[in-house]
Amino acid sequence: MEEIKEQLVVTSSLFKGAGGIGIINYGAGNIFSLCCALDRLSISYKVINSVSDFETCERYIIPGVGHASPAMKQLNATGLIPLIKQTSKPVLGICLGMQLLSSFSEEGETSLLDIIPINTLKFTDSRLKIPHMGWNKVNALDNSTLFRGIEENSYFYFVHSFYLEHTNQYSLATTNYGLTYASSIQKNNYFGVQFHPEKSGKAGEQLLLNFAQL
Repeated sequence: MEEIKEQLVVTSSLFKGAGGIGIINYGAGNIFSLCCALDRLSISYKVINSVSDFETCERYIIPGVGHASPAMKQLNATGLIPLIKQTSKPVLGICLGMQLLSSFSEEGETSLLDIIPINTLKFTDSRLKIPHMGWNKVNALDNSTLFRGIEENSYFYFVHSFYLEHTNQYSLATTNYGLTYASSIQKNNYFGVQFHPEKSGKAGEQLLLNFAQL
């Protein structure tokens, strides 16, 4: 594994007691691991369980593990979808949470939030081990602040069976696993990462710090 930066880059005071991140709880997220990572970094956060919690936060994370179709049903049941789609605050989707930002998933032939007009597709190469699980390189494509202070081609931790198609318009980073796909995306204030930054060591911690400073 290539060496990653040991020194986290901190240039903001958006930490405990200073507003914080709202973690969208819709029953499909690995919230415990994410909360542990934010605690280690002293980043302020709260878990959002209802519409009344939403506006108290300065940015949002949509975590996710599981299947697209039930995840959308659960997210819809929270009543949070209109608020997520209308906010001008930074939003970060992680793994399934990133896929939910797209228009459509081949997983269950599911219509998603349609915030970023790309599709979530199934790995079809029979030579690949699915799910794609473990460490893989992430190639950041530009100077996005989401990847500030992170070495080029750093390794991040992945667990997924579906991927987002790579487009020059919306891809912030790519990863190769039988094909090149978008491992990070952005449209305006909406960001997504296919990997799990909360399980990706120093590089992942730096990415969470960067998001907390957007």
